[in-house]
Amino acid sequence: MVQFFVIRLIAESAWARPYSWERNNISDLGNAHCALQPDPEPRYICSPEHGLMNVSFIALGVLLVVGAALTGGVLWRRRRAAAVARLLLAGAGVGFVLAGLAPADVNENQHVLGALLIMAAGNIGLVLAGFALAEHIPTPLRWGTSLLGVTAITAFGLFLSHHYLGLGMGGMERVAAFPLLFWALAVGVRAVIHRAGRMHEAMLTEPLSHAG
Repeated sequence: MVQFFVIRLIAESAWARPYSWERNNISDLGNAHCALQPDPEPRYICSPEHGLMNVSFIALGVLLVVGAALTGGVLWRRRRAAAVARLLLAGAGVGFVLAGLAPADVNENQHVLGALLIMAAGNIGLVLAGFALAEHIPTPLRWGTSLLGVTAITAFGLFLSHHYLGLGMGGMERVAAFPLLFWALAVGVRAVIHRAGRMHEAMLTEPLSHAG
């Protein structure tokens, strides 16, 4: 996840005309050609690092799919809701891969499909995840997960209806797309800290067991 945010900043800084979080879509960073884009809002797009950005989209998508597949016994309850949530989150990962493989100005239909998987399937999966995470996950994180999903789905509806609430097209799109990424990052960091804590406890108890 971290690589995506780092590479996004690199791609943004490469623009001759300043990239705007308010006026530009996230996908604009991956467009392969320099051109005036009339829809859904007029803007000039020219992203010198589009190749790097699209590789980042693909890598992010693969990591989401792998994460959804490998966290079954660690992160999730053994319920149907958990299986559906993981499938939808993996679908969001596939969406990022499709978006990276097909920039919006190269294959718009495939790119739109990718965006729908990210902001529709992924965010619905986020709502379900709040009810499907394992019981050892702290309650604030479980409730926060569903809240992030509801916020993102609402933002996606506003984005599609061109109601940006003063955030601009790009700003509202980020409210629809980024909660999933922030959640995945938070869960990943928590898992690393939790694993490190268990390893530390094991190292402390091992000398005691030998001494006994």
